[in-house]
This record gives sequence, C-alpha cells and structure tokens, in this order.
Amino acid sequence: MEQVALVVGEALVDVVRARDGSDRHHPGGSSANAAVALARLGRPVTFLTAFADDDHGRLLADHLRDNGVHVGGDPLTLDRTPTAVATLAESGAASYEFDVEWRPGLMSLPTGTDPVVVVFGSLGAALDPGALDVAALVAEQRPGALVVFDLNARPQVTGAGPEVVKRAEDMAALADVVKASDEDLDVLWPGQDHREVAAGFLARGAGAVVVTRGGDGARWFTDAGEGEVPASRTRVVDTIGAGDTVTAAVVDALWSFDVVGPGARERLRDLGPTRWTAVLAHAVRAAAVTVGRPGADPPRRSELS
Repeated sequence: MEQVALVVGEALVDVVRARDGSDRHHPGGSSANAAVALARLGRPVTFLTAFADDDHGRLLADHLRDNGVHVGGDPLTLDRTPTAVATLAESGAASYEFDVEWRPGLMSLPTGTDPVVVVFGSLGAALDPGALDVAALVAEQRPGALVVFDLNARPQVTGAGPEVVKRAEDMAALADVVKASDEDLDVLWPGQDHREVAAGFLARGAGAVVVTRGGDGARWFTDAGEGEVPASRTRVVDTIGAGDTVTAAVVDALWSFDVVGPGARERLRDLGPTRWTAVLAHAVRAAAVTVGRPGADPPRRSELS
C-alpha cells in the first residue's frame, strides 16, 4: 500500500485583479493549493475535489497533474468551475469575491492507497451539501491517520453567524491539528483572545493549534504549552496561498517526525517545544517563498534546503 496524504476540498480559479486593472488567471483554491504544496515538498498526494468540464476546469486539471497531484474519483460534478476574484491592495493582501459551488461526487479512495494524513477545511468543510460528505470521510479515515483541519474562514461565502461557528467547531472536533489565521479567529470569534479560542479547540480533542499572524509569524498551542516563531523577512508580492503553504509545510514537518499514520495522535502529544519550533520555522520559511511570487506558487523542497 502506498502511504499518501489525502487532501479533501475545493479547487477553483483565482482571477487576480492587479492594481493596474489587469486580470491574471491562476489555478487555486485553498485545498488545491495545499495539495500542490505538499506534492512539491515531495509527499505523495491524493486529492478529492470537484470542478467542471470547462476551460477553468481544464486549467485546474493540468495544474494538478503537472505538479504530481493524483485526483481521486471523478471530479467533474459541477456545472461551472468555481472562481474567486482576488483584488490586491497596496500591501499585496488580497480580498476575494467568490462564485463557488461545492458538490463533490463519490468520495472514494484509489485502490492501493493508505492515507496516513488527512487534510481538510476551508470551503470544502463549510459549504453544504459537500461538507457533510467531507466530515463522514474524515471520520472514517481518522483511526489510521493524522487529521489536519485548516479553518480558513470565508465569510463572503458562508457568512459568520452562529451556525457557521458551530460548523467550524464541529469540524475542528474531528482534527488532531487545527490551523487558522488570526484573521479567521477574529471573524468567527470577534473580541476573543486567540489563546482562549485555541484552548477551546484543545478541550474538544485537538492535540495542537497553529495560528498564523501574517508578518508577525505564527504561534503554536498545546496542552503542554505554547510558543511562537517570527516570520521570515521577504518582499511581499501577494499573500495568495500563503496560509495553504503553511498547512502543507506543517504536515510535511510532522511527517518527517513520524507524526502520521496509526498512533499519530499519541506521538503528536509527545512533541516538545523544540520540535514545535522546528515545525513552525519550516512553515513560515515556506510561506515566505509563496508570498514573494504572484498567485499561489508554493516552493519545492529544493528551494527550502
């Protein structure tokens, strides 16, 4: 059996609207970006997603294939491929307008694969009807895999009311590692200290919480303690895909410490501050490469060595 990372969630095309008014079309979507980032770091990836048989869908299919991402099942379940129009601010930060539907087909795994880590989140874990299928698949795979949930709130699509918060908390309860940005936490739990939000995730069963803070780096929280890692200094072109790169690099680092597969939950809880610092240092270093280039263009392992 081939040990793989199973990534489940949306793929879409980012229409990046530059400050001069020009548009660039980039394959993207939070889960697709994470799948590509993991594959570029040398990890075998199976990706379960949905798009359409149109020009944007073919752009996505070519991008995933060219980056070594195996698309499981039949992704052609939508009438049109989802898009996100990303408008860039002077700082390089992106704001989005979405045209997204999430209706995956049969979520079956390819024969001969053994998922040792499952990555899910973002719109794929928030939009019905597909979110319910995602939750069922994650619960099924959880006994033999490390489960990583990328919260990645998108209030433009889902809103930010109590039902959205409840869905995020329920999905986080399936995970061993919860990753979120400070902006995600501020949207869904406004006014609440990030340490308190992280403590809530830990109380529901997570073994660790990772919170990214843009130019201020990232923090980790576990039952045993917490710590932070500063951001790598770099010139920011845009921030598209940076958080997804962090998710993938966290998985990659944990994999290198054998915190995947059966028993990963127990090994995760044994990680001490030194290794957590190494995990996050690897993640922010990878994200620094991504923000230094246009679109979601995560680094290959050779760029980080």
